[in-house]
Amino acid sequence: MTTLETIKSEGPGRPFRRKARKTRSLNRGDHLAGWLFVLPMVLGFVLLLLVPLMMALYMSFTDWPLLGEAKLIGFENYRTIAGDAEFWRVLGNTLYFAAGLVPLNIILALLLAIPLSKNIRGAGFFRTLIFIPVMTSLVVWSIVWKYMFATDSGFINQLLRMIGITGPAWLYDTRLAMPVVIVTSLLKNVGLNMVLFIAALQQVPAQLYEAARIDGAGRMRIFFRITVPMITPTIFLTLMMTIIGSLKVFGQIYVMTQGGPSGSTKVLVYNIWERAFKLFEFGYASALAYVLFIITLLLTLAQWQMRKRWVLNES
Repeated sequence: MTTLETIKSEGPGRPFRRKARKTRSLNRGDHLAGWLFVLPMVLGFVLLLLVPLMMALYMSFTDWPLLGEAKLIGFENYRTIAGDAEFWRVLGNTLYFAAGLVPLNIILALLLAIPLSKNIRGAGFFRTLIFIPVMTSLVVWSIVWKYMFATDSGFINQLLRMIGITGPAWLYDTRLAMPVVIVTSLLKNVGLNMVLFIAALQQVPAQLYEAARIDGAGRMRIFFRITVPMITPTIFLTLMMTIIGSLKVFGQIYVMTQGGPSGSTKVLVYNIWERAFKLFEFGYASALAYVLFIITLLLTLAQWQMRKRWVLNES
């Protein structure tokens, strides 16, 4: 039977209605398949992130010891934090760590990326060498550097002794402990930002450099007028990632100094861990965790707003 005869026998609208029903059935099947594919991710997000976040928020309004009964106390934990001298000292240590790590990481990663972004002999080897610490276990990395900075038998002090210098007690000096942790964290993570910068530098059009050289621009002028503006989106990305990571520092502190000496390296996450799993003040620790979350969120939002002023192609 031809299409014209089918239309005449069934009416002009029935074949189209059957086709529409078939299309709706296929769409429902596609939607079901799509939900089945994303279901593991959704379940993981809800069970492993959303539920613990809500539980921690509830705990922050309670006095919840490990073995005792939880008692609702409202905003008392947050009021205690505001008047806690230790919290402000710990917050200062955290900001000190971030202020030391972030600019050093960004600048060193960019300086390493500039020569390694070119197709020169050995570039691949050095890229791999610098990136290997990123893949190394943080605990193993921290243990190695802890022994390297040991007072008597550490590799650093042995080198200094060879040239007639008596090395200090790096991790037991309140002035030196935090800089040591910053340096070890820098060497551990600089490779990740370096790789991102290499990818960004390789995307800068060569015609821009050629035009600048024809106009007589020098290397520094080309770098600050062409290279830096063209990679500002990557600078923004690495800046946000590094700041957030520096505010969450814990593993290096736990392994190398445990907050010492005299609390000079005690940071917010270490203080949260100490309150929760040493002093068993889960309600207070949860409130500290949400204070850290709010600080991180505010800094991120501030950076997001400021990006319009200096990131290329942002409006």
